[in-house]
Amino acid sequence: MHMDAMCWYDHRHEIAPWEVNAYMGSRYTTLKATLPNGGRLSPAYWVEGPLQDQTDGRRAFGHSVVWALKHRVSFGAVFVLASGVLIWALLPHRLASAPDLVVFNGKVITMDSKRPEAEALAIRGERIIAVGNSQEILALAGPDTEEIDLGGRTVIPGINDAHDHMQVFPVYYDLAFKDAEPTWQDVKDALRVAVTKAPKGTVINGTVGMKILDSSQATRAALDALVPDQPVVLTPWTGHSALLNTAAMRDFGVRGDEPDPMGGRYVHSSDGTFNGWMLDFAAFRLFRQWSDRAPEEVAQEQLKAYYKKALELGITTVQNMAMPVSESHMVALFRNVPPPMRVREIWFGYTDEHGRLTQEEHGQPRHPAPRVTVSGTKWILDGSPVEHASAMRQPYKDRPSTSGDLHFSQSEVEAMLRESLQNKEQLILHAIGDRAIQTIFDAMDRTGGKKVWRDKRVRLEHGDFLLPDLLPRAAELGIILVQNPMHFAFADMLENRYGHEQAHRLQPLRTPLEAGIPIAFGSDGPNNPFENIMEASTHPLNPPEAISRYRALEAYTRGSAYAEFEENEKGILAGGMLADFAVLSDNLLTVSDVDLAKIVSVLTVVGGRIVHKNPQVITIRKAVSLHGAA
Repeated sequence: MHMDAMCWYDHRHEIAPWEVNAYMGSRYTTLKATLPNGGRLSPAYWVEGPLQDQTDGRRAFGHSVVWALKHRVSFGAVFVLASGVLIWALLPHRLASAPDLVVFNGKVITMDSKRPEAEALAIRGERIIAVGNSQEILALAGPDTEEIDLGGRTVIPGINDAHDHMQVFPVYYDLAFKDAEPTWQDVKDALRVAVTKAPKGTVINGTVGMKILDSSQATRAALDALVPDQPVVLTPWTGHSALLNTAAMRDFGVRGDEPDPMGGRYVHSSDGTFNGWMLDFAAFRLFRQWSDRAPEEVAQEQLKAYYKKALELGITTVQNMAMPVSESHMVALFRNVPPPMRVREIWFGYTDEHGRLTQEEHGQPRHPAPRVTVSGTKWILDGSPVEHASAMRQPYKDRPSTSGDLHFSQSEVEAMLRESLQNKEQLILHAIGDRAIQTIFDAMDRTGGKKVWRDKRVRLEHGDFLLPDLLPRAAELGIILVQNPMHFAFADMLENRYGHEQAHRLQPLRTPLEAGIPIAFGSDGPNNPFENIMEASTHPLNPPEAISRYRALEAYTRGSAYAEFEENEKGILAGGMLADFAVLSDNLLTVSDVDLAKIVSVLTVVGGRIVHKNPQVITIRKAVSLHGAA
């Protein structure tokens, strides 16, 4: 047992609130009393030391009396303080119970600056109670403790994916393409096959990219000529647009003459007819409607598949942006299929032709299901560069007629900021282009500047053009940069859009860190964290901005925890922290780049519970320790 005697005293040296804390395993138990005295409190005075047994505890009783008299504490306070210490001293030693689980003989990367490396962890309940070498930790084991010999494998804090989108959709016919960038000819060929195989009435969907977005042939009329009676939806992998044929318009209730929603657009040809393309907030509505059609059993199975894959990758927290699945639908799914990892569900703002829908979907309970927290508000301020829609200060190199789309005016962004203060919710803003980022900073300056925002941790999602002239303002305003390194892989597309010089300035990592800007990582796509770490540590488009694998792991653990105000609960492996960790199939700090992306978790633990285990690698045994074999 470990005892901390703590008291505060006022300027007259009379005892004020006091407490005695006993740390037994993973839990602090506190005795408190407040003595009436009034007066301004000074900083705490601490007496700290381990109580190895009851004899030490009785000795501490005497020491507490001497200490209190020495500091002129009143007799009543002496009695209460010393009695508290004595109560803890006389508790049976068996209350300081053994750990439930010990993992040892590993290479533990703690991400804790006080102890960066260790060999073993002891867990009781949902928390870590000790970190140390194998001999120290095994000595804590009791007859019921489970032990896992890690065989030298690497242990990391659980991956915290700071930006992902859990998706559920009804069953559809998926077009088969050779790669992620099909040509229009590829689309035509795949559709000719699909019309012979897709069940009648089933939506035919194909994931496309820049080549289709740039093709003048890709229109509603062209799709109608190929597939006149079956709904067809082509969706670029960006998630920011969609192309529909007329059958799909009928299926989803899209007229084509409806007014554009704020921040979105129904694209029309020169003759005024709807050409089938829907951009940003127009497309977001379509995606939500489509997702809501998923039968409950289909949605649950898709969610279970997501859970399984995430745990196999060592992901123990997901910060989920509520798009396309609505927040209320997602919460209902979590209640029916509780996630084995922790989930932060983040409200996602939608719009209509009248403006922002600030009340839609609000009102969910803060903790609607086990391990689920509902918090935060997200708005998308600009589009994707693939659609030429990121709001830039300079025109696009391959389309000089546009510099992108800023979805909301500065006054609207100021309103978002004020709402976040009023609602006491963290504000999470998608902004890729430098014009969008500058608009955020200008709005923050006009709503209080660093005095108001420094500790509010406003998040900048993506922030690809957080350029050197914007870094000092970001640091001053307390901005958190949430980056998605898998986006670094699209070098050819980005050079095409921005030009060589501009493209090789984007997606900064090293310079924001050097400027004191916290960085978190999220996937926002394929959720393999080790592929993201590989991209961050090589940065093929902008090598000077690459960071070490250790720093990349830090962004995925400590950084992501900080980005959700959870840095005192998770992100490092240390005593008192949540026991969320993963044992890896290889050492991510030393393995080759090629093999880095192949790493998986062989053991994933969330809150002390084993939620994924490779039985061919991990064996659990009862403790063999000073207590003997169980």
